[in-house]
Amino acid sequence: MNTFSALLRSLRIRSWTKNLFVFAGILFANLWSDPEAVGITALGALGFCLLSSSVYLINDIADRKRDINHPEKKDRPIASGALPVPMAAVAAILLAASVLIGSWILAPTYAMVLSVYFAMQLCYSFKLKHVVILDVLIIATGFVLRAIAGVTLAMDAGYTDVSISYWLIVCTFFIAVFLAFAKRRSEVISLGKDAADHREILEEYSIPLLDEMMGIATAASIIGYSIYSVSERTLELVSTRLWLTIPFVTYGVFRYLYLIHIKGHGGSPDRLLLSDKPLLINILLWVITVALALTLYPGTASLSP
Repeated sequence: MNTFSALLRSLRIRSWTKNLFVFAGILFANLWSDPEAVGITALGALGFCLLSSSVYLINDIADRKRDINHPEKKDRPIASGALPVPMAAVAAILLAASVLIGSWILAPTYAMVLSVYFAMQLCYSFKLKHVVILDVLIIATGFVLRAIAGVTLAMDAGYTDVSISYWLIVCTFFIAVFLAFAKRRSEVISLGKDAADHREILEEYSIPLLDEMMGIATAASIIGYSIYSVSERTLELVSTRLWLTIPFVTYGVFRYLYLIHIKGHGGSPDRLLLSDKPLLINILLWVITVALALTLYPGTASLSP
């Protein structure tokens, strides 16, 4: 593997799917058919992708000695030595600096969210990943910040009507909590008695505890989305039929639970998302149903003369 290929692998481009949460603001503001709004949001999502890649590099540098003890992570370019640490550090600095400086110049409100995300991830990489439960909540908060970033970006671009429901934030948070606990569960199982050698915090988790917390998170995410879809704000500003998408969200959560408990997956949410056909089909159907609900059954405010 040459150095450039090793650097590309370390950017974890496959994990960029997480940044689709940036599009939540324009999707539920019914601006998904506005080319300018989509283009601006796409640039913002790209910025989040590059910034998150810089965080991955920093995290891999910090964890390189522990990653050697992991059955999969030992093959990561930095842990294996394929990507020199100085080069990875320079790439991380350049990526973070270019994204943050550019965003502060072009979209200050969006840049503020990016800066909070970056600072929080630095704290996570060097300290907070070792604090039980808080490590998972930090990961989940990163997803919430992605959704908020999309809204602030649209506002910076002049789309003052774009906002995000508190219930949608709650749903996003608990889905992310669920995914993070599922990943911890996979690590505890796959590493067994050596789990603490790779990540000290894994010693604080047990399978029964993780299963219980995942159950709470899944219930909260489904209930949060259901309340959001029928809330007065959604019926007025978004769509009167968004509740039709509840079965797809419910199936997606239950399908993921099935893959974790029956098929033994859960270690890499982005990999699972891109490889499981029923999940992919379900997401596609959810997107189509959301689009139809927004188009055919707009909020009551949109129908006012």
